[in-house]
Amino acid sequence: MTTDVQTATISLTPAAIGRVKDLLQEQDKLDHGLRVFVAGKSCAGMQYGMSFDLETREQDQVFEDDGVKLIVDSVSLMYMAGATIDYIESVQGGAFRIDNPNVDSACGSCGQASSSCG
Repeated sequence: MTTDVQTATISLTPAAIGRVKDLLQEQDKLDHGLRVFVAGKSCAGMQYGMSFDLETREQDQVFEDDGVKLIVDSVSLMYMAGATIDYIESVQGGAFRIDNPNVDSACGSCGQASSSCG
């Protein structure tokens, strides 16, 4: 996969923006950005990590969406270009969800549909 990291973007839904702003306020980290990264791949698809970060690194791309700074390293961006981060509330609680158009539904190890992996 070739992705031009200079033009690739990741977006946040209004719900995700609101929740990130709330968390930054609660944790008194208003000067931080949300770092998003690919932490690995499993039968269920990409595994992602998120943390608040004050620093950016040389290979980072920084996006801003409605006052929220989003930091993504260039390797993760190759896998996440075009992804949308949402925040979903349910009876079990709230969670961030990443809709990544670059992930196919087949298991990388066995070739089966990800729901078939055990």
